[in-house]
Amino acid sequence: MTAEDVATPATRWLDAQQMAAWLPLLRVVQLLPQALDRQLRREAGIGHAYYQVLATLSAQPERTLSMGELARMTATSPSRLSHAVAAMEERGWVARRPCPTNRRIQYATLTDEGLGLLERIAPGHVAEVRRVVFDGLTDEQVEQLRSLALAILAPLDD
Repeated sequence: MTAEDVATPATRWLDAQQMAAWLPLLRVVQLLPQALDRQLRREAGIGHAYYQVLATLSAQPERTLSMGELARMTATSPSRLSHAVAAMEERGWVARRPCPTNRRIQYATLTDEGLGLLERIAPGHVAEVRRVVFDGLTDEQVEQLRSLALAILAPLDD
């Protein structure tokens, strides 16, 4: 079999309309996490990744998730999450414990101290999210943003 025998589809380049949407979206994807991270580091001394772990655990029954599920929900690699949780455990914000029926599974639980931290820093974080995302949008645009974000996420959440 030669290279000529292999059918290759023609590249479908982005058209002008798609590029006009893609480039600003790319900037949002790059700049929004940086802005949120800066605010949290300035006001609370933690990065957005730690905040996301704390907030995710706080929303769970008993403030607990398996490390695997927490990694999935925060879109974090298991290795990176393990390092983050270890650092938060040293600070008393998260506690880890093994699953009693499966030694390969560990659970992470948000401690009372971690919940207290989250309750102190969440108002500033929410204010920053409002400032950079929602304050300039109408209710209709917020609904469009939700719909578009879900459509973009659909093929990514496989």
